[in-house]
Amino acid sequence: MRGLFIFLFSLIASVALSSPEFWRHEWPDTDFSRSSVQNWGEILSGGPPKDGIPALSDPSFLRAEDERRIKGREPVITVEIDGVEPRAYPIRYLMWHEIVNDTVGGIPVAVTFCPLCNSGITFDRRVRGKVLSFGVSGKLRHSDMIMYDRETHSWWQQAIGTAIVGELNGTQLRALPTWMESWDEFKARNPQGLVMAQPSYNRSYGRNPYEGYDSLSQPFLYNGALPPHGIPPLARVVRVGDRAWPLSRLRNATDLREAGVVLSWKAGQASALDTGRIARGKDVGSIRVTDGQGRDLPHDVMFAFAFHAFWPDGHWMLGN
Repeated sequence: MRGLFIFLFSLIASVALSSPEFWRHEWPDTDFSRSSVQNWGEILSGGPPKDGIPALSDPSFLRAEDERRIKGREPVITVEIDGVEPRAYPIRYLMWHEIVNDTVGGIPVAVTFCPLCNSGITFDRRVRGKVLSFGVSGKLRHSDMIMYDRETHSWWQQAIGTAIVGELNGTQLRALPTWMESWDEFKARNPQGLVMAQPSYNRSYGRNPYEGYDSLSQPFLYNGALPPHGIPPLARVVRVGDRAWPLSRLRNATDLREAGVVLSWKAGQASALDTGRIARGKDVGSIRVTDGQGRDLPHDVMFAFAFHAFWPDGHWMLGN
């Protein structure tokens, strides 16, 4: 299956070197004169065109106790804001849509998931007095999704939440303290919480189209430097700021207190990028990251190659 996966994606992926002129015909409303991209060859087509992966907006929800489709170990991105009913955004849907534009407690948010980097981050959509709405560009950089906003057609790097091309070039989105956990964990804590309802698209929700991906030795469409210290490229790390803790270290320690943060690991969450059915994936566990007062902190559980690509001078927290 792994060989078939690579072959099929190679057929649909364009690996031609890019340039502003190469993309301008597809993006006539993007200001390519403003860009922080130094090597345009890093930007590749992942196969689908602009909006070929349809982002969602203003999704419907149902009570956790009424949800029957999602299996207990399946991952969800949890958004808990004080004074607002907790919400779960299932990876079984984000796998096929990658971005959900929503509003939670008056805060416009973009819940994002890049399967190729395992990067799940929630951003505040308010920028310079505007509320942005995000779509999927179909482009990749270091194998990470490039988002775009529909208001200025600027391009945004999902892993770092920064505009890299266009009118808003250099602008940083604010990441919110959300996290990925199993559906069972969310339900146990929030039996009356809300879960995003299944979208009305013809997709194989619950299936992982990247079967075997997180066991590969090399990520898809990535030609950058590999992580140091002998860390496998597709090993998961917990990123907090510019620091990365290998997930393998957390599994052994369960709880770590370092660099002013507390990291906790708990078994029970399936990998979304292992077997063909998300619910059957290997147990990678769930991570919570808090400060010394127990307050949740923004973080990401991503693949090691992506951390090294976007934080080449980042700190590897190896505990040596």
